[in-house]
Order: sequence, then C-alpha cells, then structure tokens
Amino acid sequence: MMASEVEIDDTLYSRQRYVLGDSAMKRMAKSAVLIYGMGGLGVEIAKNIVLAGVKSLTIQDRKTATVADLGAQFFLREEDARANRNRAEACCSRLSELNPYVSVDTLTDSLDEHSDLSYLKLFQCIILTECPLPVQVRVNKFCREQSPQIHFISSDVYGVFGSVFVDLGDEFEVVDATGEEPREVFVNNITKATPGVVTCLDNQMHGLESDATVTFKEVRGMTSLNGQLCQIKVLTPYTFSICDTAGEEHKPYESGGIIVPVKLPKKVHFKSLESQLTCPSLTIPDLSKFQAPPNLHLAFLALDKFLQINKRLPHIWCANDACQIISMATDLNKQLESKVAVLDEDILRCMSFTSRGCLALLCATMGGFVAQEGLKALTGKFTPLNQMLYLDAMEILPGLDADKQQFQTRGDRYDLLRACVGDDTCQKLANIKLFMIGCGAIGCEMLKNYALLGIGSGDKGKITITDNDLIEKSNLNRQFLFRPHHIRKPKSTTAAQSVLDINPALKIEAQQQKVCPQTEERLYNDAFLESQDIVVNALDNVEARRYVDSRCVTTQRPLLESGTMGTKGHVQVIVPHLTESYGSQRDPPDEDYPYCTVKSFPATIEHCIQWSRDKFEQLFVQKPNIFNKFWSMNKNVEEVVETLLQGNNIENSINVAKLSAQRPYTWPQCVMLARNKFEKYFNHKAKQLLHAFPLDTKLQDGSPFWQSPKRPPSPLEFHPEDEDHVTYVSSMARLLADIMGVPWRREDLEAANILPLIACVTVPPFSPSNKRIETDESADKSAPVDDSSEDEIVQAGQRLKGVCRAGKVKVALCSMHPIEFEKDDDSNSHIDFISTSANLRAQSYSIETADRLKIKRIAGRIVPAIATTTAAVSGLVSIELLKLIERPGIEKYKNCFLNLALPVILLSEPGPVERTVIREGVSFTMWDKWEVWGNKDFTLQQFLHYFKETYGFEGSSVVHGVKMVYMPIMPAHSKRLNMTMVKLLKPSATQKYVDLVVSFDDDNDEDVPGPPVRYYFGL
Repeated sequence: MMASEVEIDDTLYSRQRYVLGDSAMKRMAKSAVLIYGMGGLGVEIAKNIVLAGVKSLTIQDRKTATVADLGAQFFLREEDARANRNRAEACCSRLSELNPYVSVDTLTDSLDEHSDLSYLKLFQCIILTECPLPVQVRVNKFCREQSPQIHFISSDVYGVFGSVFVDLGDEFEVVDATGEEPREVFVNNITKATPGVVTCLDNQMHGLESDATVTFKEVRGMTSLNGQLCQIKVLTPYTFSICDTAGEEHKPYESGGIIVPVKLPKKVHFKSLESQLTCPSLTIPDLSKFQAPPNLHLAFLALDKFLQINKRLPHIWCANDACQIISMATDLNKQLESKVAVLDEDILRCMSFTSRGCLALLCATMGGFVAQEGLKALTGKFTPLNQMLYLDAMEILPGLDADKQQFQTRGDRYDLLRACVGDDTCQKLANIKLFMIGCGAIGCEMLKNYALLGIGSGDKGKITITDNDLIEKSNLNRQFLFRPHHIRKPKSTTAAQSVLDINPALKIEAQQQKVCPQTEERLYNDAFLESQDIVVNALDNVEARRYVDSRCVTTQRPLLESGTMGTKGHVQVIVPHLTESYGSQRDPPDEDYPYCTVKSFPATIEHCIQWSRDKFEQLFVQKPNIFNKFWSMNKNVEEVVETLLQGNNIENSINVAKLSAQRPYTWPQCVMLARNKFEKYFNHKAKQLLHAFPLDTKLQDGSPFWQSPKRPPSPLEFHPEDEDHVTYVSSMARLLADIMGVPWRREDLEAANILPLIACVTVPPFSPSNKRIETDESADKSAPVDDSSEDEIVQAGQRLKGVCRAGKVKVALCSMHPIEFEKDDDSNSHIDFISTSANLRAQSYSIETADRLKIKRIAGRIVPAIATTTAAVSGLVSIELLKLIERPGIEKYKNCFLNLALPVILLSEPGPVERTVIREGVSFTMWDKWEVWGNKDFTLQQFLHYFKETYGFEGSSVVHGVKMVYMPIMPAHSKRLNMTMVKLLKPSATQKYVDLVVSFDDDNDEDVPGPPVRYYFGL
C-alpha cells in the first residue's frame, strides 16, 4: 500500500486530521524520518511517528535486546532477549503493524564519531536517542551543512530525568503557530480616526493579542477595509485599534462587518547544539522548581563527560560516582555563559544514582513530546520548542539515604525501574489492585505503562478494566493496542489480550460494562470500589468523569484523572483528605445558540450546522418515535378518526396524521418527498421570512430590522447540475426510505438514476402564512404547546379517513424505524445530509460554507485526537500513580496542563481540599463522612438528636437523593419525627445503609449542608 494513499483513508486518520489539517497530513505522507536508538524512548517516538502517518521511518540501532530492555521497550519480547536479536530488527515488524501506509526499515550500523554520515541525506528529520554528546554535535553540524538543512532533534531519558533539544535550522517557517481555529467576531463600529478603533458587537470579546493580524469582510460604508490586512493593538477585551482610517480612501462606517483573524507564516531561527551547550534556551515546566532546568542542563553535561572519561555510566546509587559527577558539574558550570548561581547537589546525586535505570513513564511523556516536535519539523504546523526542555520525576525517589541494595539489578525485566524506585516499590506495584474505566486512546497507553511497571503481576495484585465500546477503524490511528483484525471486537477484552503480549505476568480482568448509576448496585458498588487501591479514569466525557469522581469521594479512593483534546491535555491527581476532587471545579459550559438564531436568523456556519443537526434529529428520530408511540397507544384507527372528526384532539395527532397520509411506499415517492423538502427548507422558508420581514422593515427605534448580525435569506432554486442540491435530495430520500422501510439499491443514489426521478416531481407553489416567527433571542426552545384549532383537528381526521378509504391502513400505520446518528460511517448518508443541508442554508443566508470535515467534526461533536498528546499525558498521569503508592505530602504531587502545539507543559501542585467550618470546633471536608448506626426502632427524632449529642446542634433538614425526608417548615413533617428511619427510607431487603444529606444551623442561624451522612439500618 503506497504512502500517498493516506489522502484517501479519511476513516483511519479522521481524528488526527482535525488536529493537523489536510496540508500537514500531505506533507507528512511525503517525508522520511530516521530515529536512532530503539530503547524505551526511541520506540515511544517511533510508535507515535508511525501512527501519525509519515511516508517512511528508518530505525537504527546497534544494540541487542536484553531482559532489562523489557522494562521500557514494549515492542521487545522475552524471546528477542534470549536470541540476542538486534533491537531495531526485533521491533520492526511490530511497528509496521501500527500503520499499513508507513514503510518501516532498519539499520544496524553504529553511529559514532567516525561514521560516514552521507546516508543521513535521505531524511528530512533525524531524531537521536542514546547517543553520546560528541556524536550529537557531529550529526547536528552535518544536518546544518545540508541544503536544505535537515531537521535535527536529540533526546534522552536517564533514570528519572529526560531531555530534548530541537534544531530546525537557521530559518524555519511556521505556517500555523497555535492550530487554533480563527474565531470570527461581528463589528459594532469602526471609527474614522488616527488610528481607527474597532468595537465588537454586543460586547463580544475579540480574544486577540496585540500585533495580531486581522482582515474584514462584509463591512458597509468603510468598504476599503474588506480584504485589507491590518495589524492590531488591543485596547480592551472588546476593542482594538487598526490602521489610520481618517483618510479620504476610507468612507465612514455604516453597518455590518466581520473581524477575521489571519494566520500569517512566521520565521523561527534556531542555533546549533554546540552553541546551545554553553548558552542554553531553556523551558521551565514547573514554576515551583525554577532552578531545576539549568541544574539539569549541567547534570546532563556532567553525565556525558563521566561517560566519556570512564566509558560507563555511574554505578547504581554509588556515592563515589555521585561525588565525581558533582565535581564535573562544578567545573562545567565555569564554562557556561549563563552560570548556575547555586548548584543543586541533590539533582546531581539523583542523576548519578539512577542514570543506569530508565523510567518508562518518562519515556512515554518525552516520546509524545519529541514525536510532536518531529511532526512540526515535517509540516511547519505548530510552534517548535525553543530549544531545550528538561523534565524530571524526582518526587518519586525515596530519600537519598535509602538502602542502596534496594536498587541493585536482579536480572529481570524490572531492573530499569528498580534502579529508580527500589525493589520495595516494585513489589508494591505488583500487588496493588487497580480499576481503570475506559480502554480507548488513553486507556491503551495506560495499560502499556502498567505492563512495563508490572502492576497487578503479584500474588495479591490485579488490574480490572471496563469499556462497553467496540473497536472502530478510526480508533487504530491512536489506540495502538488494536489492529485491523480487531475491528468490531470489544475494546476491553482486546486491550487485555494485547497487553499480555507486553508482560505475560499481568493479572487482568476485562469487563464490558458502563460505570454509571445503572450498574452501581449490581457491579460497581461501594464494596467493589473499596477493594481497589487506585481508580483510573480513561474517559472521554465530562459527565462520566464527574460520576466516577463522586463515587471515589464516597468510597475514599484515590483517583487519577486525565484527558486530551487535540494537542492539549490535562492530568489531575485526586487524593482522599488531601486534594480537591475533579468535581471541585466546573468546566465552562458549551456555547449554546439562541433558538431564534438557529431557526430563522443564522449568522455563522456553526448556526447552519446546528440547524441541520436539529433537522436530522427531528425528521429521522423524533418524528418516527412519536409516530410509533402514537399508534402503540391508539390501536383502533376508526376510533381515532371518529374522535378527530368530532373536533376532539389527541396528543400528536396532527403530525401523525400528516405522516400517515404523506408516507411514501416506493423509492420514487421518497425522492419526490425529498425534493419537496428541498423546496420547503431552502426556498419557501426564505420567502416566508421575507414576507414576514420585508427588506425595508424597521425596528421600533427606526433602525433597520435586517442589520448585522441578521442576514436576509435568498430563496434557492433547485439546479440538477449542482452537486450539493442532488446530494441533499438523494441523502434525504435514502434516509426517508430507511425510516419508512422502503427498499432501495445503492445505484438508486447515483445522479444518472435519481435525476430523472427528480425531474418528474411537481413542486407546490409558495403560499405565505401568518405563522408567528420568534425574534427574541432570550426565548427558549420549549416543548411545543398543542394549541391546534378545531379545523386542524378535523383536517387530521379527514387525512386518516382518506388513508382508510385507500385501503392503506396496514402499510401506512406500520412501525417506522428511527435512525441513530452515526458520524463515522460515510456510507450511511448521515453526514451527506447534514453537510449539504448546512451548506445550502449557508448559501441562502450568504454565509461562507464549510468543508465536509469541519461540518462532520462540529455536528458529530468529535473531540480531535492525536497519539502524541495521548502518550505524553499517559506518562505524566502514571508518574502520579507511583507517588500514590507511598502517599507523600501534597507538595510531591503534580497536576499538569500541556499544549504540545505551543509547546507548553505546566506542572503545579494540586489544589488542597477545602474545609467548611460549621461552628468553632466543628468542620469537615468533602472527603469526610459521618456515620450513624441505628436499629429497626430508631426514629427520625433519635437520628436528629444524635447530632445534638455528638456535635452540639441538631440537623435542620434531611434529604435522600431528590426526596425530602424532613423539612421543619413543611407542616406535615413534624409528624415524621416519631416515625422509624426504616419506615421513612424503605430500604430493600439487602440494603445495609443509605447516604443522606443533613443540613445544620450554623452560629449565624444559616442553613449549612454537612458532609455526607451514612445511616446504617442495623437490621
């Protein structure tokens, strides 16, 4: 399969294309990359590069596989180590399986100070790992001497320390610095001044920064600005200045206008590795460790010097070698242009102690980061690193005075990990019980990390995973445990089987259930969660995350939370009684468009897409469901007809009668109905709107009704030569046939076959109505009130009577087949319908249309995804898992926000749990749970008195879920005080306890909710 075919496989690359775009994908598909070193870091980079879809990848390595490699290199197997196979050759076929469009080749030659480098000219990007610094400098010089210059990246992981250096040449063009989609904003006013000041409409924030470039469109009056590039200066969040608009060439602003941010390519200049060694450009990922990056730079320089002098790395946890490293760093510091003021000897010792180890989790993080830098080099998409990044996980290390025997090699697959954390931690990892929810992109990466750590491989350990999804082709691009032959198989069981190839010693149970209220009592109850040591979220939606978070708070379980969206990712570690939980913070709500805007006055393509998505739901889901429900409840047609003819309404009868009377029974009838729908939505609706609001309509203040952002529509005329027109009708007809149960053939959809049918359709003429059109933007889309007139009800009866007379009752009233929207199957016409209807509506309203990919992403609410971000996030969150084993203080944990596009990694201490004070001496946090033990005779009065005795005040109200158990202001509730808790709460036969919310009056007589109260029935 040729690499150029990547352009046609939209399904495999769909999520990634939303991140990178078509242009970047095409550039990658023509690129060749070399990665040197197939250890833990090298294989992580290679995996992500292959998944991304370059033309070819060459992996070069002279080393043979060892048992120790299995602790970091997930594409090596025990038989490779036993056979002393070359690492590149051993993992080549497994890398090739990840993507059939990428050619993976191997080289086994050494790369050293005497190697012939001419072969490097074959590649556009060189990525070095496990290379001595002099070799890195030599290769970097060679890359810079070529024309065009070859992009160069070097990276390493030693112990718990990672580094990366990027040099993309003297002048590298960045075509898109952020990857963010430009957000268009409407203009309210543009002054005629020096400089002109632009004000946004309706206090919309423009979201721009000074020196950004914008252009304008649809400005009336000052039309000279339309299409002109302007560099701006931000004045307020709602205003900015542009060029001088005072001249005669600029007429006064009248109305309208849209601000369009413009992304211009920019040049970025890089320096050589040799020059950066003495004057490094450093990124600071953790502001609480501001001095760590310069000290880590020295530590890596000292380690390389130690290696060159001694021809070996420092011995594991050897104090003498650490002293030598410190001495070398002191000398090297004198050679730096920007000297380190105070050497951090702890960093230097930890570097020396652990350098023979390799933390696989840091390889995952650095592997994701470095691979994204490689993709930037090939595509110009996103901002490259400037120019060095050092990352450490020192918080996982035990004290420097730890027993060094804990860290010595044992000749097994965990030696690289053991050198970093010690054997005691390795044993704890083997014996923990971990529950992970979700086996998608992050879940696959997590499982790989767990296999390398040996989690659940001990006698007491176990990994439990659950996911109710099946594998789709679009998953393969980033869910690397899955292969084409796994499509339509369960994710959880497949992931479990695949990860056993990495570490056969794992004990893993795969389930196919959702973790939700419906499975809480049967499967994932308190007892199950309390039996787990750690819970891990690998979910893709906020609602599920919040639910799992609440269950972990209830059961006092630590939770590891993470997620990605394109190049962005987050990590949150949640520790009982120490940190806040996921639910402590609220995400901003999704943007919601006013009902009247979507229905009648769209101003953006997003409004049109929402309208088309709503139409799909209305036509192919809601109406069939209403139809089926109506006839399931009203089985006697004659009685329905008689009731309606008497003027007595039945709920939904008007719509159901119309559906029954107009129901198509043949494919030509489906085409006829679809063609009439085109006329209704894109011609008659526009004419009706202009009938209700002619172009000269004025508002009460005398201003025009049709002013920005309102746009008057233009009725569309159907043209058989217009592809969108024909595709709309064919997709609509096909979907109508599907819900009606009408047979059709694939060739029926072809233009040659459907156009003759369309030509035979007689379209009814437009007839204006007096139906009210909503213009209030604050009005909600509430449930329609059935205020049908008696005439309309009788007419519905006549329609059904006509169906009966025609003898079509049996076929007209048979069940319809509602459609479930599926965005990823391009053969089902769902996206065809939505994309064409959205663009046709946009054309009618003179709105710029969108490509199919954008419409599919917005309509399907697709979360953009890329393997690099997933790998980086999974590594960072798994590092926090190591900390949970020892439960250190809050200062050791790290939450993270990253954006690989910028690139930014921000590590921060988790937010501490908030403490609520009811009164002096009585306080609680969200993690607290008060327990009350009762019996079968225990009354509500005794329950409330318990709090008086224990905490000095009585409860003021008691709530169970949504049920109010006791509220003193309710007149009848005082009678409940003498009732037993069993009678009030009605537990099931097996129920032992119930969780209640009890409120109290604080010292200011204000009602304060207390912590959850667990009441045990004692039955």
